[in-house]
Amino acid sequence: MRNVVAVILGGGQGTRLFPLTKLRSKPAVPLAGKYRLIDIPISNCINSEIRKIFVLTQFNSESLNRHISETYRFDMFSEGFVDVLAAEQTIECRDWFQGTADAVRRTLHHFVSKNIDYILILSGDHLYKMDYRKFINYHIEKNADITIGTIPVVEDEAGGFGIMEIDNNFRIKSFHEKPKGELLKSLKFDLSKFINEKNSNKEFLASMGIYVFNKETLAELLKNYNFMDFGKEVIPFAIRNKRVFSFLFDGYWSDIGTIKSFFEANLKLTDARPVVDLYNADTPIYTHARFLPSSKVVSCKINNSIVSEGCILNGAKIVRSIIGIRAKIGRGSEIINSIVMGADYYENVAELNHNRFEGIPDVGIGNNCVIQNAIIDKNVRIGDNVTITNYKKIKNLDKDFLYIRDGIVVIPKNSIIPNNFVI
Repeated sequence: MRNVVAVILGGGQGTRLFPLTKLRSKPAVPLAGKYRLIDIPISNCINSEIRKIFVLTQFNSESLNRHISETYRFDMFSEGFVDVLAAEQTIECRDWFQGTADAVRRTLHHFVSKNIDYILILSGDHLYKMDYRKFINYHIEKNADITIGTIPVVEDEAGGFGIMEIDNNFRIKSFHEKPKGELLKSLKFDLSKFINEKNSNKEFLASMGIYVFNKETLAELLKNYNFMDFGKEVIPFAIRNKRVFSFLFDGYWSDIGTIKSFFEANLKLTDARPVVDLYNADTPIYTHARFLPSSKVVSCKINNSIVSEGCILNGAKIVRSIIGIRAKIGRGSEIINSIVMGADYYENVAELNHNRFEGIPDVGIGNNCVIQNAIIDKNVRIGDNVTITNYKKIKNLDKDFLYIRDGIVVIPKNSIIPNNFVI
């Protein structure tokens, strides 16, 4: 894979993941207690022996840049690197990136070199494991100009994706963004002999938003045409004028685009057989090494949950939840069906005494709290006897330290929730 470069798109504003993206970019959002979303595509690349990786950033990129620089360092005898390319003003253009294709066009000169033949375009906010070597080798076997990663979906889901119409050789004939009605029904394809599930009703091929381009094809499309977006402009045009094929991915894949999808994808990782195996030594997920102490658990009841390192849990009940690094949870508190992201730091004794004198809760969750169907972002201070359950079943709400999205309560980073507060 020495002739392949990976380009990870991480520059979007992430408005649908707000308030988790209030102070960070979307790929920097914490995942599964100790990772960040960007760790998924980068780890897939490393496990696929792709070591030339660029990450394109734009909004709230400081924490993402810091995470990448502190985490991914290859040795000096390797050709490998993970470099961040931020939006920048040039003589030719003084605007922000105007879309996914525009971002790649304006940084193309950084990664198109004579020893590169294929460019792998990835998203920074998907959850899945894939061996990209199979993807690229398939692209070569098909003598394709472009190959698109696709995943089988059922009819009820198909209307929310870009759906491919293919021939029997898996060459893409047409692309339809979120088709409905009779058009959608006309795009059915018999996938039963290609997927593992028996009696599956997955009869549609949806775009995963990941692509392999021949270097010359990508350069031609971006330099000769003013396309701004891959999915809406580049791909539909290329299907009419180039050899474009579908690569069928028969595994778990989730687009972490909304609070609901983020919440559900995280909690699925607590299942006895999780949708993505984080425990496979052959395909590890890499992240920043923090050298934290082991978690301390005192008189707790924990079921179907993930507890990260550095936590202090004292007399808590935790059910189907994810507990992030350095989390502190007090006596008698119940965490149910929730994500607690933990903290970026420990407070020392002087800080604890000062804050308690001022009536400010410690970082973490106090005593006798009940938290259910919620996301508690990092460095949140929750006092004693706090209830966060959305008992009124509010669908959506915006307040200073409280947001509700699709019925899920989100407490933003660095918020302070006083004693006896009820949500």
